[in-house]
Amino acid sequence: MLYAILCYNDEQAVANWTREEDDACMMRLATVQAGMDQKGKLGPVVRLWNTDEAKTLRKTSGDPVILDGPFAETKEQFLGFYVADCATMDEALDFAKELAIANPGQGSYEIRPLRYFGNNTLKGKAEVAVR
Repeated sequence: MLYAILCYNDEQAVANWTREEDDACMMRLATVQAGMDQKGKLGPVVRLWNTDEAKTLRKTSGDPVILDGPFAETKEQFLGFYVADCATMDEALDFAKELAIANPGQGSYEIRPLRYFGNNTLKGKAEVAVR
């Protein structure tokens, strides 16, 4: 079964990491990802741009309204996600625990089973993040 591991953290705290801190965290996460990838169990891994780059389309009874940023005002922001092929929720939780160890500070991981919908025609189209 496919699981999404949704990553939440304080966006400002992460944005204030030095280049070295960010690179070190990404290297630790890459090590965890490599283990799942070698087993053929790792799907897309996505790091979202900051919320100041986001827009929200809010459905209303009339025309939709476009808002700057994410709709929810929270202490933690949705910063990215993993897609992993795990036999059980426990296996997905174990993967999330490894990610949590590799990622310093606060934050959380939400683990949710996925229902596949659509196709993968946009593979390779994401812009590479440059810090």
